[in-house]
Formats: sequence, C-alpha cells, structure tokens
Amino acid sequence: MNNLFGFLLLGGSNTSSSGATGTQAGGSSFTFIILLVVMFAVMYFVSIRPQKKKQKEEQQMRDNLQIGDEVTTIGGILGRVVAVKEDSIVIETGADRNKMKITRWAIQTNNTATEKAEAERAAAKEAAEKAKAEKKGGHAADTAKDEPVDESAPVRKRFGKKKDDSAEE
Repeated sequence: MNNLFGFLLLGGSNTSSSGATGTQAGGSSFTFIILLVVMFAVMYFVSIRPQKKKQKEEQQMRDNLQIGDEVTTIGGILGRVVAVKEDSIVIETGADRNKMKITRWAIQTNNTATEKAEAERAAAKEAAEKAKAEKKGGHAADTAKDEPVDESAPVRKRFGKKKDDSAEE
C-alpha cells in the first residue's frame, strides 16, 4: 500500500530504499493500470452515464410530440405544434399565428407534457395530504369521548372540593 501511494505521489519512481527489482516494477505498473481503470469507471458513472440518460429522455420527448403541444425551442421561441413530419415540425407563434418550420432537434421542452406532469404531481400531493388529514382526524375521533360536557356544573378545586363548598369553609 505504501508503494502505491509513493508511486502516485512521485510519478512512478520507486520509493523503496532497497532499489528497483523486476517484480516491484511489474507490480507498480499493474497497480497503475488498475488505478486507471477505476478512474475511468468513476468518470463513466459520474459524467457520461447521466449525460446519455438525459439525451435519451430528450430524444424520447421529441419523438412523442403531438399536434397541439406547446413547445419551447432552443432559441426561446414559444409555439403550438400544428404539423409533425419525420425530421421537422411546424409551429405557430403569437396572436397573429405565424407559422415556422423547425427541425426536431431544435425543441428544448414540451410545455404541455411539463404542465401535465406538474398537475399530476400536485394531484398526488393533495391526495397524500388528504389521506394524512383523514388518518390524523380518524385517530382523534377514536380517542375523543362522545360524552356531553356540562358547563353549568360547578368547577372543582384541588382535592375534589366544589367551588361553592370552599366559600362556606
């Protein structure tokens, strides 16, 4: 283990005092190769894999565009899809309904799908809160007694004496 750290810190020079032997040089190059493989694996799982996943989701979003969807292009143009072709779409923008033909890769977001997803999340959150409130309210109703409270009854002080009795003593 000490040789590995020395190898990394000194750039491959041998740190042992006895001199370099063939087995130590072969072992240090083997550990260097293992270190490179581990570093590549970490870089793959940290940067490359999430990027490919995001690209796949974007491509799926572009493939699932339908007529009537509101979209935003990479240039910031908002519009509604009026025609879908193999590699391009036609959107209409603004109140005067100008039509533009753009390529699919120029679509940044599908606002209709985003709004639907947000509405589904909000509905799920409301349902969870409602279920939590019902559950909490149900426990409170079970523990409360259904006996009526007589507010006209005299209030008892400590040791069970009535308020009226304490005045007489």
